Amino acid sequence: MAIPTFTSTGTKATTAAKLNKDIFGLTVENHQLLKQAYVAYLANGRLNLAKAKTRGEVSGGGRKPWKQKGTGRARFGSSRTPIWRGGGITFGPTGEENYTHKLPTSSKRLATRQALSMASSENKLIVLESLELAGKTAGAVKLLASIGANRTILIVVEDKTTAIIRSFQNLTNVKVVQARYVNVYDTVNADAIVVTKAALSIIDEWLGGAK
Repeated sequence: MAIPTFTSTGTKATTAAKLNKDIFGLTVENHQLLKQAYVAYLANGRLNLAKAKTRGEVSGGGRKPWKQKGTGRARFGSSRTPIWRGGGITFGPTGEENYTHKLPTSSKRLATRQALSMASSENKLIVLESLELAGKTAGAVKLLASIGANRTILIVVEDKTTAIIRSFQNLTNVKVVQARYVNVYDTVNADAIVVTKAALSIIDEWLGGAK
């Protein structure tokens, strides 16, 4: 499997990048594993900030609302009981919930290979010979336009240098990741995936031998 490559200025190169069929050529018949990896990525990034007060934590309610007998009303010991307005919450979030999803390393790598294979089959991959930028947003915009990358773009590099970070940091539709941190969520959501040849070698080394 081969795909045309581009230089960092956007002109087509005479050679073609050879893609590892074990990573970019899988036939994905069942998307269940992809879904599990996608959901796990979102769940593991979820912040546990919700916290509800129980009846023991709500302020007030120390005095009995009315006497036990003789009023004709139901007996209550506190105005902060959960069935009262302003009372505590029963079975509410405590702030100690664990939302993380765990997947075996082999499953995560297989899901990543499946996502990359789908991206390759949909012609989303663009391989660059190298990525040399001066740290200017204008240069990054010109490069992306010259290679036909638009909408949601994932840039995969071997190393996130200062120049690369500065070039893309003001582009809200672009995300830059190192090759070892490619994941299902970013891959599936990207409309174009720009990969340098050096990053491609790292991906081959990282995922090529995974079973």
